[in-house]
Amino acid sequence: MAALVTVWVASPDTRSERRFDLRTTVAELKAKLELITGIPPENQHITLCDTEQSTQPLAVLSDDSKALGAYFVRDWQWLKIEDTNPASTWTGRLNDMTGVEKFELTEEQYAARQGSSTLPSAPHPSAYTLVSDSVLAYKQRHKVGRFAPKDALPEPVSAAHLNIPLDARCQVESAEEGFSKRGTVRFVGPTKFGGGTGVWVGVEYDEPIGKNDGSVNGERYFECNMKYGVFVRPERVEVGDFPVEEINFDDEEI
Repeated sequence: MAALVTVWVASPDTRSERRFDLRTTVAELKAKLELITGIPPENQHITLCDTEQSTQPLAVLSDDSKALGAYFVRDWQWLKIEDTNPASTWTGRLNDMTGVEKFELTEEQYAARQGSSTLPSAPHPSAYTLVSDSVLAYKQRHKVGRFAPKDALPEPVSAAHLNIPLDARCQVESAEEGFSKRGTVRFVGPTKFGGGTGVWVGVEYDEPIGKNDGSVNGERYFECNMKYGVFVRPERVEVGDFPVEEINFDDEEI
């Protein structure tokens, strides 16, 4: 039976939980880490640490021919990957938004936006399709969200009545068939967003497929890297034995 170890993998742009075979060589590990971190194997400097805050590494994985087991890697330790040549890659710049010009609207300008553009190639006026609109206008028109009739609002759910413990592994319902969003529960309770009604579940995804870093509108509910956090309603969360889905590659695949 293969000896597996579950560790945290951290790089300038990523942070995730991974499972590796202790017989995996450092060279093979680097090939897997490139797909996770985006750092080429030749640029990877890998250190083994007890915690994320550790400043003194337990070991430096410098011998490509050695297996992970030779470095005595244990569960829940940290593999920290540094890019020795960041100038040749995008390392550290994927989350840098300082150079991005923001498009902003005042509340009055946003409220005034209405859908009015149509596809010019439509064969008949009745076939015209609305292609420009604002979410606010849509909600007002269809009476959803805060514009829904008061008697149509669902009864708020108390966090005490939910069987969703913190730090539990979970899977979030996805609209895309065959695509599961797995992660760890980091928050359960009421929030200041969403009209302040009901309970939200904060999840830290295993991959950067989320919406935030555990904070919304300047209010922090839990800590995680940007794009790993998301808040969903409890009915979309299933708690259970959902291990991190490891990316495996056969020798015949490139």
